[in-house]
Amino acid sequence: MSKKMQSNILLLLTAIIWGSAFVAQKSGMDYVEPFTFNGIRTFIGGLVLIPVIFFMEKKNPPEEISREEKTKKNKELLIGGICCGLALFAASSLQQFGVSYTTAGKAGFITTLYVVFVPIISVLLRKKVRPIMWLCVAMGAVGLYLLCMTDASFRLTFGDTLVLLCAVAFAVHILTVDHFSPKMDGIKLSCIQFLTVGIVSMVCMFIFEHPDIHAILDCAVPLLYAGVLSCGLGFTFQVVAQKHAEPTVASLLMSLESVFAVVFGALLLHETMSMRELSGCLIIFIAVIISQLPEKKPQKEGEA
Repeated sequence: MSKKMQSNILLLLTAIIWGSAFVAQKSGMDYVEPFTFNGIRTFIGGLVLIPVIFFMEKKNPPEEISREEKTKKNKELLIGGICCGLALFAASSLQQFGVSYTTAGKAGFITTLYVVFVPIISVLLRKKVRPIMWLCVAMGAVGLYLLCMTDASFRLTFGDTLVLLCAVAFAVHILTVDHFSPKMDGIKLSCIQFLTVGIVSMVCMFIFEHPDIHAILDCAVPLLYAGVLSCGLGFTFQVVAQKHAEPTVASLLMSLESVFAVVFGALLLHETMSMRELSGCLIIFIAVIISQLPEKKPQKEGEA
């Protein structure tokens, strides 16, 4: 089996893990409150990545640099990890609260709208955006309408609104990661961001919630699944696989996360959707795929 095929299989597994994690998040709300669930699972995710970092450094030792340069790089890594972690804290908290009030399937598809919010925020940051992205934005709006506006009130439900805000926050998180990741190790950056989310969430847990050790133990399976598999293993699969996968194929495979969220929501939580809602899901999914297709470069003079 070629390395490219192995990478594609890993990316498909990543999409399955991330999609099924919506079920774990939804199930976790039967036992604990949102900050408690998020704090513990992201902290577990950060701890899981620590041995991965040691393994990667042993396999590929870092270059020898001066103490001053090392201190500077560690400082930049810490700042980057904390900034990414704060953005991820906002996104994951909104998602976890939203999942409490809507279905895992709808949450999965609404969350993927971050791909159409990225260009909108990019324009505000005066970055160039491909014209096709505005078609994706329009399609995303239509899909969201069909998925969420199920009556004549033209109002989003409370849960859908929280997940929509979560998609905006994830777009901010993506742009934050895009700013810091080229300058530093991706797995270390992710580890610090997960630990940051875990610490901030646990502080909020003790301030706003009433954590119960017995409830946390009862929630062990969803917490471990979301922490070890979704945060730790899913991200590691993504990093390892993208070394040999084509970027477009990688994006398309990972966007299947939303489809698997619906599949696992139906299989494990017995969630159902009307034809109208499924049509909205399909339009959002097509918008996501179009947004990740490569831009055709103009041919130079003399080229066939």
